[in-house]
Amino acid sequence: MLEKTFYRSLLSHSFNIPIQVNYWDGTSENYGGDGTPDVTITFKEAIPMHDVTRNASIALGEAYMDGKIEIDGSIQKLIRSAYESAESFFNVSKFKKFMPKQSHSEKKSQKDIQSHYDVGNDFYEMWLDPTLTYSCAYFQNEDDTLEQAQINKVHHIIQKLNPEPGKTLLDIGCGWGTLMLTAAKEYGLKVVGITLSQEQYNLVAKRIEDEGLSDVAEVRLEDYRELGDETYDYITSVGMFEHVGKANLKMYFERVNHYLKPEGVALLHGITRQQGGATNGWLDKYIFPGGYVPGMTENLQHIVDCGLQVDDVETLRRHYQKTTELWDVNFNAAREAIEDKMGTRFTRMWDLYLQACAASFESGNIDVMQYLVSKGPSSRNLPMTREYMYDDNTVNA
Repeated sequence: MLEKTFYRSLLSHSFNIPIQVNYWDGTSENYGGDGTPDVTITFKEAIPMHDVTRNASIALGEAYMDGKIEIDGSIQKLIRSAYESAESFFNVSKFKKFMPKQSHSEKKSQKDIQSHYDVGNDFYEMWLDPTLTYSCAYFQNEDDTLEQAQINKVHHIIQKLNPEPGKTLLDIGCGWGTLMLTAAKEYGLKVVGITLSQEQYNLVAKRIEDEGLSDVAEVRLEDYRELGDETYDYITSVGMFEHVGKANLKMYFERVNHYLKPEGVALLHGITRQQGGATNGWLDKYIFPGGYVPGMTENLQHIVDCGLQVDDVETLRRHYQKTTELWDVNFNAAREAIEDKMGTRFTRMWDLYLQACAASFESGNIDVMQYLVSKGPSSRNLPMTREYMYDDNTVNA
């Protein structure tokens, strides 16, 4: 009876849409308003109160992964509703505690990155678009395919740099290489990409060899802190600063500044929060170990403090919502094959992750931003208006 009272208290103010909850004892209750329930939650067993109060995201996330909780309806809609409800367990301080202490030594950073990205290229190929781009797409048109939107994003980033052929580009956290190789092939830049993922390194190295780009492109399995005194005309870094940890954010921006030549320009793209920095217990444990989503102004302060100049900031939150929604459609289209390869628990975990991300972007709990920054007076070399960012100014290198 005590557990039932606890769950009533936990759930009764957590949603702004009609929700039906089927409890483990066979009873059902509706929360979130009148009308036909949009989503039904079924508890096959009671999740211990101590686990929920210790860390609600971990306890409830694991219960879903293990099939102790079933959800009939959209997980995205359910989680979005919880984020939008001021008194939900996502927003009440007593349910936000006991985050594990994070380490971001070079060895730990490599382990964290490999735990996520070295799941296997064949896994990501099942649900990403053909460019293997695992970051926010850019939908210039309502009917852009995911692949087209990812190509749009790559050009949008490179064009913001206003690049000159023959100059150099460093891509920090280069992923599977689409951005750096596009910069080499279509913008005439000499590029270096770095990653801590062995799987990504292997694929990019093969692409460079297969496409005959060895004279203008290089990929390294290397930490961003270990490039010495190398400097570049341009730097791009996509989906990177949310992996370095709160303690290392200052160092990350200082490294960007250090690697830029005088009058160099950088485009830094990643997940942030307008409400300030945050972590999530379940994501830290299962998806992105060591992950920390920095606040928008937190990043800006570090940029200014290290001597860089802010030239432009753009939010792409709705673009990332749509990106994650399309990823989840692709993921579930391949669900049977993924489950055969990775197992049921992993598959439920990843589907929950993708839908939770979409909900978090949709509700405004997290954002994604592009910071265009420059070293010294280089902004004087950028056009006076933003129109150049949208021109097709690629070159045939």
